[in-house]
Amino acid sequence: MIEVGGAAFAGSAGVLAATAAIVALAYTVYGLTGFGSSIVAVPLLAQFYPLRFVVPMVLLFDLAAGLILGLRNRHRLSRAELLRLLPWLCVGMVAGVTLLVQVPERVLLGALGAFTLLFALWSLLNRRPVRPVSARWAAPAGLAGGAVTALYGTGGPIYTLYLARRLDDAAVFRATIGVLIFVTAAIRLALFSGTGLYAQPGLLALALAMAPAALAGFLLGSRLHARLDRAQAMRVVWSLLIVSGTGLLVRALGG
Repeated sequence: MIEVGGAAFAGSAGVLAATAAIVALAYTVYGLTGFGSSIVAVPLLAQFYPLRFVVPMVLLFDLAAGLILGLRNRHRLSRAELLRLLPWLCVGMVAGVTLLVQVPERVLLGALGAFTLLFALWSLLNRRPVRPVSARWAAPAGLAGGAVTALYGTGGPIYTLYLARRLDDAAVFRATIGVLIFVTAAIRLALFSGTGLYAQPGLLALALAMAPAALAGFLLGSRLHARLDRAQAMRVVWSLLIVSGTGLLVRALGG
């Protein structure tokens, strides 16, 4: 039995096994691509746990993964792009945390479902070549990414859309995304701690129990990074998220 959000939650073996599988899948994607853990984990875990429970729990894994991947390759990062995004990210994250604490769960679930569904459909169907964009896009990318990151931990795709059009070198891109995720995770950790989200019963215990699954997924994804066709792997992930996003929308609308 795990107490979640002030209420007893029947942590059956099936639910805990599904939780471990979702966490392992999310961090396999992270090890493979350098991003995407939260956009996989949060919508799927929100099928079993309250959203305000899931987001801060996944943040703990992001912080550890960002520390391993981002700081290990920090000598390759683009400091110019990182410094360009950070001020806007901070503003967006303050707004996002405020919404996370104050907005009803049903509304947040519906917005997450819509965001997940639309982004997964776009990623699955988009075949246009990546084109460079102006550095002026750092402001909207930072604001939107910061807000979505604080709300759901899923701002990585927004940073990716911007940085993929600013950085040509794949190693520099991956290192910059890794450091950015680590920095934003550290900021969110302070914000979430200040709002009491980590005082929720069972959160730290479940995070500790799922840590081996996150580590195993990350190590697997890192090994597959140079061997697997990432485009095909991500198409499977996007298809899974279409189902997940649709499920969240149905839950939100069914209230």
